[in-house]
Amino acid sequence: MRYGRVGTVGRVRNAESTGCVGRGAGRRRVPAAVALAGCWALLAAGCSPEGGPGARSGGSPPGTASPGPGSPGASAPGSAGASASPEAAGPPAKGAVTVTGEVAKGLESPWGVVPLPGGDLLVASRDKGTISRVAVGSGTETQIGKVPGVAPGGEGGLLGLALSPSFASDRLVYAYFTTESDNRIARMRYDEQRPAGQQLGAPDTVFRGIPKGLIHNGGRIAFGPDKMLYAGTGETGETGLAQDKKSLGGKILRMTPDGDPVHGNPEADSVVYSYGHRNVQGLAWDKDKRLWAAEFGQHTWDELNLIEPGANYGWPEAEGKAGRPGFRDPVAVWKTDEASPSGIAWAEGSVWMAGLKGNRLWRIPLAGAVPVAEPEAFLEGKYGRLRTVLALGGDKLLLVTSETDGRGSPEAGDDRILTLTVR
Repeated sequence: MRYGRVGTVGRVRNAESTGCVGRGAGRRRVPAAVALAGCWALLAAGCSPEGGPGARSGGSPPGTASPGPGSPGASAPGSAGASASPEAAGPPAKGAVTVTGEVAKGLESPWGVVPLPGGDLLVASRDKGTISRVAVGSGTETQIGKVPGVAPGGEGGLLGLALSPSFASDRLVYAYFTTESDNRIARMRYDEQRPAGQQLGAPDTVFRGIPKGLIHNGGRIAFGPDKMLYAGTGETGETGLAQDKKSLGGKILRMTPDGDPVHGNPEADSVVYSYGHRNVQGLAWDKDKRLWAAEFGQHTWDELNLIEPGANYGWPEAEGKAGRPGFRDPVAVWKTDEASPSGIAWAEGSVWMAGLKGNRLWRIPLAGAVPVAEPEAFLEGKYGRLRTVLALGGDKLLLVTSETDGRGSPEAGDDRILTLTVR
Protein backbone atom coordinates (compact mmCIF):
# COMPACT_ATOMS: atom_id res chain seq x y z
CA MET A 1 0.00 0.00 0.00
CA ARG A 2 1.40 3.41 -0.97
CA TYR A 3 1.01 6.65 0.91
CA GLY A 4 1.08 10.18 -0.45
CA ARG A 5 1.24 13.64 0.99
CA VAL A 6 -1.97 15.42 1.95
CA GLY A 7 -2.40 18.87 0.36
CA THR A 8 -4.14 21.97 1.69
CA VAL A 9 -6.87 24.11 0.24
CA GLY A 10 -6.04 27.28 -1.69
CA ARG A 11 -8.49 29.98 -2.67
CA VAL A 12 -8.56 29.89 -6.45
CA ARG A 13 -11.38 29.96 -8.93
CA ASN A 14 -13.08 26.60 -9.39
CA ALA A 15 -14.84 26.11 -12.70
CA GLU A 16 -17.37 23.72 -11.17
CA SER A 17 -18.39 25.91 -8.26
CA THR A 18 -18.92 29.33 -9.78
CA GLY A 19 -21.54 30.80 -12.05
CA CYS A 20 -24.21 28.09 -11.74
CA VAL A 21 -26.61 28.11 -14.68
CA GLY A 22 -30.30 27.59 -14.02
CA ARG A 23 -32.75 25.98 -16.42
CA GLY A 24 -35.87 27.29 -18.06
CA ALA A 25 -39.34 25.79 -17.81
CA GLY A 26 -39.14 24.38 -21.31
CA ARG A 27 -36.61 21.65 -20.67
CA ARG A 28 -37.08 18.31 -22.31
CA ARG A 29 -38.97 15.45 -20.63
CA VAL A 30 -38.69 11.76 -21.39
CA PRO A 31 -40.80 8.78 -20.28
CA ALA A 32 -39.69 7.03 -17.11
CA ALA A 33 -38.01 3.62 -16.95
CA VAL A 34 -37.46 3.06 -20.67
CA ALA A 35 -35.01 0.19 -21.27
CA LEU A 36 -33.06 -0.15 -24.51
CA ALA A 37 -32.88 -3.80 -25.40
CA GLY A 38 -29.62 -3.50 -27.32
CA CYS A 39 -27.55 -1.78 -24.64
CA TRP A 40 -28.93 -3.87 -21.78
CA ALA A 41 -28.07 -7.00 -23.76
CA LEU A 42 -24.47 -5.80 -23.85
CA LEU A 43 -24.52 -5.20 -20.11
CA ALA A 44 -26.07 -8.61 -19.45
CA ALA A 45 -23.21 -10.18 -21.35
CA GLY A 46 -20.80 -8.47 -18.96
CA CYS A 47 -19.20 -6.39 -21.70
CA SER A 48 -16.75 -3.70 -20.66
CA PRO A 49 -16.54 -0.61 -22.85
CA GLU A 50 -12.96 -0.07 -21.72
CA GLY A 51 -11.45 -3.41 -22.64
CA GLY A 52 -12.31 -7.01 -23.33
CA PRO A 53 -11.59 -10.14 -21.33
CA GLY A 54 -8.39 -10.82 -23.23
CA ALA A 55 -6.66 -7.63 -22.06
CA ARG A 56 -3.20 -7.95 -20.60
CA SER A 57 -2.54 -7.66 -16.90
CA GLY A 58 0.46 -5.56 -15.94
CA GLY A 59 3.30 -4.69 -18.25
CA SER A 60 3.43 -1.62 -20.46
CA PRO A 61 0.28 0.49 -20.64
CA PRO A 62 -1.89 -0.09 -23.70
CA GLY A 63 -2.48 2.34 -26.51
CA THR A 64 0.00 4.99 -25.45
CA ALA A 65 0.50 7.72 -28.01
CA SER A 66 3.72 8.74 -29.72
CA PRO A 67 5.20 11.78 -28.01
CA GLY A 68 4.70 15.14 -29.65
CA PRO A 69 6.74 18.31 -29.34
CA GLY A 70 7.78 18.88 -25.77
CA SER A 71 6.82 15.39 -24.60
CA PRO A 72 9.28 13.70 -22.27
CA GLY A 73 10.52 10.32 -23.43
CA ALA A 74 9.22 7.85 -25.94
CA SER A 75 6.18 5.63 -25.95
CA ALA A 76 6.21 2.38 -24.04
CA PRO A 77 7.24 -0.71 -26.03
CA GLY A 78 4.37 -2.19 -27.93
CA SER A 79 2.29 0.96 -27.75
CA ALA A 80 -0.29 1.67 -30.41
CA GLY A 81 1.04 5.10 -31.34
CA ALA A 82 -1.01 8.20 -32.03
CA SER A 83 -1.52 7.28 -35.69
CA ALA A 84 -2.07 3.55 -35.20
CA SER A 85 -5.22 2.14 -36.76
CA PRO A 86 -7.04 5.44 -37.28
CA GLU A 87 -10.25 5.35 -39.25
CA ALA A 88 -9.59 6.64 -42.75
CA ALA A 89 -11.68 9.78 -42.39
CA GLY A 90 -13.04 9.50 -38.88
CA PRO A 91 -16.71 9.96 -37.95
CA PRO A 92 -18.93 12.60 -39.57
CA ALA A 93 -18.19 16.20 -38.66
CA LYS A 94 -21.76 16.59 -37.46
CA GLY A 95 -23.22 14.17 -34.95
CA ALA A 96 -26.59 13.61 -33.32
CA VAL A 97 -27.97 12.80 -29.88
CA THR A 98 -31.40 11.34 -29.15
CA VAL A 99 -32.62 10.98 -25.57
CA THR A 100 -34.41 7.62 -25.71
CA GLY A 101 -35.38 7.01 -22.09
CA GLU A 102 -35.08 7.71 -18.41
CA VAL A 103 -33.64 4.86 -16.35
CA ALA A 104 -34.05 6.51 -12.96
CA LYS A 105 -35.05 9.78 -11.34
CA GLY A 106 -35.10 11.29 -7.87
CA LEU A 107 -31.45 10.44 -7.18
CA GLU A 108 -29.49 12.46 -4.61
CA SER A 109 -26.04 13.74 -5.60
CA PRO A 110 -25.22 10.84 -7.98
CA TRP A 111 -21.54 10.68 -9.02
CA GLY A 112 -19.99 7.33 -9.94
CA VAL A 113 -22.04 4.79 -11.93
CA VAL A 114 -21.13 1.28 -13.08
CA PRO A 115 -23.21 -1.37 -14.90
CA LEU A 116 -23.62 -4.79 -13.36
CA PRO A 117 -23.73 -8.02 -15.36
CA GLY A 118 -27.40 -8.40 -16.17
CA GLY A 119 -28.01 -4.71 -16.80
CA ASP A 120 -28.74 -3.04 -13.44
CA LEU A 121 -26.58 -0.14 -12.26
CA LEU A 122 -24.65 0.69 -9.11
CA VAL A 123 -24.82 4.41 -8.31
CA ALA A 124 -22.75 6.31 -5.70
CA SER A 125 -24.29 9.22 -3.81
CA ARG A 126 -21.51 11.73 -3.16
CA ASP A 127 -23.16 13.40 -0.17
CA LYS A 128 -24.92 10.43 1.46
CA GLY A 129 -21.91 8.12 1.10
CA THR A 130 -24.15 5.28 -0.07
CA ILE A 131 -24.18 2.92 -3.03
CA SER A 132 -27.54 1.96 -4.49
CA ARG A 133 -28.65 -0.51 -7.09
CA VAL A 134 -30.95 0.86 -9.79
CA ALA A 135 -33.11 -1.72 -11.53
CA VAL A 136 -33.19 -1.08 -15.24
CA GLY A 137 -36.72 -1.32 -16.50
CA SER A 138 -38.48 -0.22 -13.31
CA GLY A 139 -36.07 2.48 -12.12
CA THR A 140 -36.34 1.14 -8.56
CA GLU A 141 -33.47 2.33 -6.34
CA THR A 142 -32.36 0.01 -3.52
CA GLN A 143 -29.54 0.96 -1.19
CA ILE A 144 -26.99 -1.85 -0.93
CA GLY A 145 -24.82 -0.21 1.71
CA LYS A 146 -23.08 2.82 3.14
CA VAL A 147 -19.32 3.22 2.70
CA PRO A 148 -17.70 3.70 6.16
CA GLY A 149 -15.42 6.67 6.61
CA VAL A 150 -16.84 8.92 3.87
CA ALA A 151 -16.63 12.58 4.94
CA PRO A 152 -18.56 14.65 2.38
CA GLY A 153 -17.81 18.34 2.09
CA GLY A 154 -17.44 20.76 -0.80
CA GLU A 155 -16.57 18.64 -3.84
CA GLY A 156 -15.54 15.67 -1.71
CA GLY A 157 -17.48 12.60 -0.67
CA LEU A 158 -18.20 9.25 -2.30
CA LEU A 159 -17.04 9.75 -5.88
CA GLY A 160 -16.00 7.21 -8.53
CA LEU A 161 -16.94 3.53 -8.72
CA ALA A 162 -15.41 0.63 -10.65
CA LEU A 163 -15.97 -3.12 -10.76
CA SER A 164 -13.08 -5.53 -10.41
CA PRO A 165 -11.99 -7.04 -13.73
CA SER A 166 -12.79 -10.37 -12.02
CA PHE A 167 -16.14 -9.21 -10.64
CA ALA A 168 -17.95 -12.33 -11.81
CA SER A 169 -15.89 -14.37 -9.34
CA ASP A 170 -14.68 -11.95 -6.65
CA ARG A 171 -17.73 -9.57 -6.51
CA LEU A 172 -15.48 -6.61 -5.60
CA VAL A 173 -16.65 -3.01 -5.99
CA TYR A 174 -13.97 -0.29 -5.90
CA ALA A 175 -14.78 3.22 -4.63
CA TYR A 176 -12.82 6.49 -4.51
CA PHE A 177 -13.88 8.64 -1.57
CA THR A 178 -12.96 11.50 0.73
CA THR A 179 -12.29 10.87 4.43
CA GLU A 180 -11.47 13.27 7.25
CA SER A 181 -7.78 13.04 6.33
CA ASP A 182 -7.40 12.16 2.65
CA ASN A 183 -8.90 10.75 -0.52
CA ARG A 184 -8.51 7.00 -0.87
CA ILE A 185 -9.58 3.94 -2.82
CA ALA A 186 -11.14 0.92 -1.13
CA ARG A 187 -12.80 -2.26 -2.36
CA MET A 188 -15.81 -3.99 -0.88
CA ARG A 189 -17.40 -7.34 -1.57
CA TYR A 190 -20.95 -7.11 -2.86
CA ASP A 191 -23.13 -9.93 -1.52
CA GLU A 192 -26.60 -9.83 -3.07
CA GLN A 193 -27.80 -12.60 -0.74
CA ARG A 194 -27.63 -10.34 2.31
CA PRO A 195 -30.48 -7.98 3.31
CA ALA A 196 -30.83 -4.67 1.46
CA GLY A 197 -28.62 -2.01 2.99
CA GLN A 198 -26.18 -4.63 4.33
CA GLN A 199 -24.80 -6.05 1.09
CA LEU A 200 -21.40 -4.32 1.15
CA GLY A 201 -18.60 -6.00 3.03
CA ALA A 202 -16.04 -4.13 5.14
CA PRO A 203 -13.83 -1.83 3.05
CA ASP A 204 -10.33 -3.03 2.22
CA THR A 205 -8.26 0.11 1.58
CA VAL A 206 -5.96 -0.51 -1.36
CA PHE A 207 -4.63 3.05 -1.72
CA ARG A 208 -4.63 6.10 0.56
CA GLY A 209 -2.95 9.46 1.02
CA ILE A 210 -4.35 11.29 -2.01
CA PRO A 211 -4.62 14.98 -1.00
CA LYS A 212 -8.11 16.22 -0.10
CA GLY A 213 -9.67 19.66 -0.09
CA LEU A 214 -12.97 21.48 -0.34
CA ILE A 215 -12.32 21.65 -4.08
CA HIS A 216 -10.45 19.60 -6.68
CA ASN A 217 -10.61 16.10 -5.25
CA GLY A 218 -10.60 14.39 -8.65
CA GLY A 219 -12.40 11.11 -8.09
CA ARG A 220 -12.85 9.20 -11.34
CA ILE A 221 -11.54 5.61 -11.30
CA ALA A 222 -11.62 2.97 -14.02
CA PHE A 223 -9.94 -0.29 -14.93
CA GLY A 224 -8.14 0.01 -18.24
CA PRO A 225 -7.75 -2.48 -21.07
CA ASP A 226 -4.64 -3.72 -19.23
CA LYS A 227 -6.80 -4.56 -16.16
CA MET A 228 -4.89 -2.00 -14.12
CA LEU A 229 -6.68 0.61 -12.00
CA TYR A 230 -6.44 4.26 -13.07
CA ALA A 231 -7.46 7.23 -10.92
CA GLY A 232 -7.77 10.94 -11.68
CA THR A 233 -6.83 13.26 -8.81
CA GLY A 234 -7.01 17.00 -8.14
CA GLU A 235 -4.54 19.44 -6.62
CA THR A 236 -7.05 20.58 -3.95
CA GLY A 237 -6.46 24.23 -4.89
CA GLU A 238 -2.81 24.04 -3.83
CA THR A 239 -1.45 24.49 -7.34
CA GLY A 240 2.13 23.45 -6.59
CA LEU A 241 1.09 19.86 -5.98
CA ALA A 242 0.42 19.31 -9.70
CA GLN A 243 4.11 19.71 -10.63
CA ASP A 244 5.43 17.86 -7.56
CA LYS A 245 6.03 14.27 -8.64
CA LYS A 246 6.23 13.21 -4.99
CA SER A 247 2.66 14.38 -4.41
CA LEU A 248 -0.38 12.39 -5.53
CA GLY A 249 -2.37 15.58 -6.19
CA GLY A 250 -3.00 16.79 -9.75
CA LYS A 251 -2.10 13.43 -11.29
CA ILE A 252 -3.37 10.42 -13.14
CA LEU A 253 -2.40 7.32 -11.18
CA ARG A 254 -1.94 3.76 -12.49
CA MET A 255 -1.79 0.86 -10.06
CA THR A 256 -2.49 -2.84 -9.73
CA PRO A 257 -5.88 -3.92 -8.32
CA ASP A 258 -4.05 -4.22 -4.97
CA GLY A 259 -2.83 -0.60 -5.12
CA ASP A 260 0.83 -1.21 -6.05
CA PRO A 261 2.87 0.51 -8.78
CA VAL A 262 2.70 -1.25 -12.13
CA HIS A 263 5.72 -2.50 -14.05
CA GLY A 264 5.89 -0.16 -17.02
CA ASN A 265 4.94 3.00 -15.13
CA PRO A 266 7.21 6.00 -15.79
CA GLU A 267 8.95 5.45 -12.43
CA ALA A 268 9.21 1.89 -11.16
CA ASP A 269 8.29 2.63 -7.55
CA SER A 270 5.56 5.19 -8.23
CA VAL A 271 1.90 5.02 -9.22
CA VAL A 272 2.15 8.44 -10.90
CA TYR A 273 1.33 8.00 -14.59
CA SER A 274 1.05 11.63 -15.72
CA TYR A 275 1.24 14.96 -13.92
CA GLY A 276 0.62 18.69 -14.25
CA HIS A 277 -3.17 18.29 -13.99
CA ARG A 278 -5.57 20.63 -12.19
CA ASN A 279 -8.56 18.39 -11.50
CA VAL A 280 -9.08 15.22 -13.54
CA GLN A 281 -12.69 13.97 -13.50
CA GLY A 282 -13.00 12.09 -16.79
CA LEU A 283 -11.16 8.95 -17.96
CA ALA A 284 -11.92 6.84 -21.05
CA TRP A 285 -10.16 4.65 -23.62
CA ASP A 286 -10.85 4.69 -27.34
CA LYS A 287 -11.01 1.63 -29.64
CA ASP A 288 -7.21 1.69 -30.03
CA LYS A 289 -6.80 1.69 -26.23
CA ARG A 290 -5.54 5.27 -26.00
CA LEU A 291 -6.34 6.96 -22.70
CA TRP A 292 -8.22 10.28 -22.73
CA ALA A 293 -8.83 12.57 -19.76
CA ALA A 294 -10.90 15.69 -19.12
CA GLU A 295 -10.03 18.33 -16.53
CA PHE A 296 -11.04 21.75 -15.26
CA GLY A 297 -9.16 24.85 -16.25
CA GLN A 298 -9.12 27.93 -14.03
CA HIS A 299 -10.00 31.25 -15.67
CA THR A 300 -9.68 30.43 -19.34
CA TRP A 301 -9.55 26.89 -20.73
CA ASP A 302 -11.00 23.51 -19.82
CA GLU A 303 -9.19 20.62 -21.47
CA LEU A 304 -9.47 17.23 -23.15
CA ASN A 305 -6.08 15.53 -23.07
CA LEU A 306 -4.56 12.49 -24.75
CA ILE A 307 -2.59 10.88 -21.94
CA GLU A 308 0.97 9.69 -22.36
CA PRO A 309 2.95 8.00 -19.57
CA GLY A 310 5.31 10.43 -17.90
CA ALA A 311 3.98 13.49 -19.71
CA ASN A 312 3.57 16.88 -18.03
CA TYR A 313 0.24 18.60 -18.82
CA GLY A 314 1.40 21.99 -17.61
CA TRP A 315 -0.73 23.13 -14.68
CA PRO A 316 -0.21 25.64 -13.13
CA GLU A 317 2.46 26.90 -15.52
CA ALA A 318 0.28 26.41 -18.60
CA GLU A 319 -3.48 26.38 -19.20
CA GLY A 320 -4.92 25.34 -22.55
CA LYS A 321 -2.80 25.18 -25.71
CA ALA A 322 0.26 27.02 -24.49
CA GLY A 323 2.74 25.51 -26.97
CA ARG A 324 5.50 25.58 -24.36
CA PRO A 325 8.43 23.14 -24.41
CA GLY A 326 8.16 20.38 -21.85
CA PHE A 327 4.36 20.56 -21.57
CA ARG A 328 1.81 18.46 -23.42
CA ASP A 329 -0.93 20.54 -25.06
CA PRO A 330 -4.59 19.44 -24.89
CA VAL A 331 -6.32 18.05 -27.97
CA ALA A 332 -9.37 20.27 -27.43
CA VAL A 333 -10.22 23.22 -25.18
CA TRP A 334 -13.34 25.08 -24.05
CA LYS A 335 -14.08 28.33 -22.27
CA THR A 336 -14.72 27.47 -18.65
CA ASP A 337 -18.35 28.62 -18.69
CA GLU A 338 -19.08 26.27 -21.60
CA ALA A 339 -17.81 23.07 -20.02
CA SER A 340 -16.38 22.46 -16.53
CA PRO A 341 -15.95 18.86 -17.68
CA SER A 342 -16.68 15.81 -15.61
CA GLY A 343 -17.13 12.28 -16.99
CA ILE A 344 -16.19 11.24 -20.52
CA ALA A 345 -16.88 8.19 -22.69
CA TRP A 346 -15.83 7.01 -26.14
CA ALA A 347 -18.47 5.89 -28.67
CA GLU A 348 -19.01 5.99 -32.43
CA GLY A 349 -15.59 7.47 -33.13
CA SER A 350 -15.99 10.40 -30.71
CA VAL A 351 -15.22 11.32 -27.13
CA TRP A 352 -18.41 12.44 -25.34
CA MET A 353 -17.87 14.84 -22.44
CA ALA A 354 -20.36 15.82 -19.73
CA GLY A 355 -20.34 19.51 -18.76
CA LEU A 356 -21.23 20.75 -15.29
CA LYS A 357 -21.29 24.54 -15.45
CA GLY A 358 -21.72 24.24 -19.23
CA ASN A 359 -25.00 22.31 -18.83
CA ARG A 360 -24.35 20.39 -22.06
CA LEU A 361 -22.90 17.25 -23.61
CA TRP A 362 -19.91 17.76 -25.89
CA ARG A 363 -18.95 15.56 -28.85
CA ILE A 364 -15.32 15.55 -30.01
CA PRO A 365 -15.07 13.54 -33.30
CA LEU A 366 -11.68 11.90 -33.81
CA ALA A 367 -9.73 10.21 -36.60
CA GLY A 368 -7.30 8.27 -34.46
CA ALA A 369 -6.06 10.93 -32.04
CA VAL A 370 -6.80 13.91 -34.28
CA PRO A 371 -10.07 15.90 -34.18
CA VAL A 372 -11.87 15.91 -37.53
CA ALA A 373 -14.09 18.88 -36.65
CA GLU A 374 -14.76 21.40 -33.94
CA PRO A 375 -16.40 20.04 -30.76
CA GLU A 376 -20.20 20.00 -30.99
CA ALA A 377 -22.61 20.71 -28.13
CA PHE A 378 -25.88 18.88 -27.42
CA LEU A 379 -28.66 19.08 -24.80
CA GLU A 380 -27.62 22.60 -23.84
CA GLY A 381 -29.64 23.71 -20.81
CA LYS A 382 -32.15 20.86 -21.11
CA TYR A 383 -31.14 18.80 -18.08
CA GLY A 384 -28.87 21.15 -16.15
CA ARG A 385 -25.48 20.06 -14.84
CA LEU A 386 -24.18 16.82 -16.36
CA ARG A 387 -21.87 14.67 -14.24
CA THR A 388 -21.20 11.22 -15.69
CA VAL A 389 -21.40 9.69 -19.15
CA LEU A 390 -20.98 5.95 -19.65
CA ALA A 391 -20.51 3.97 -22.87
CA LEU A 392 -22.75 0.91 -23.17
CA GLY A 393 -21.40 -0.32 -26.50
CA GLY A 394 -22.23 0.68 -30.05
CA ASP A 395 -24.20 3.92 -30.23
CA LYS A 396 -25.64 3.75 -26.70
CA LEU A 397 -24.67 5.97 -23.76
CA LEU A 398 -25.89 6.61 -20.22
CA LEU A 399 -25.93 10.21 -18.98
CA VAL A 400 -26.19 11.21 -15.30
CA THR A 401 -27.31 14.69 -14.24
CA SER A 402 -25.92 16.58 -11.23
CA GLU A 403 -28.51 19.14 -10.13
CA THR A 404 -28.69 18.04 -6.47
CA ASP A 405 -24.99 18.52 -5.69
CA GLY A 406 -25.54 21.93 -4.06
CA ARG A 407 -24.62 23.93 -7.15
CA GLY A 408 -27.53 23.24 -9.46
CA SER A 409 -31.14 24.33 -9.68
CA PRO A 410 -32.97 21.05 -8.99
CA GLU A 411 -36.48 20.50 -10.30
CA ALA A 412 -38.99 17.76 -9.60
CA GLY A 413 -37.46 14.40 -10.53
CA ASP A 414 -33.81 15.45 -10.34
CA ASP A 415 -31.34 13.84 -10.46
CA ARG A 416 -31.80 11.52 -13.44
CA ILE A 417 -30.08 8.80 -15.44
CA LEU A 418 -30.91 9.06 -19.14
CA THR A 419 -30.32 6.71 -22.07
CA LEU A 420 -28.97 8.19 -25.29
CA THR A 421 -28.46 7.06 -28.86
CA VAL A 422 -25.60 8.95 -30.52
CA ARG A 423 -23.74 9.22 -33.78
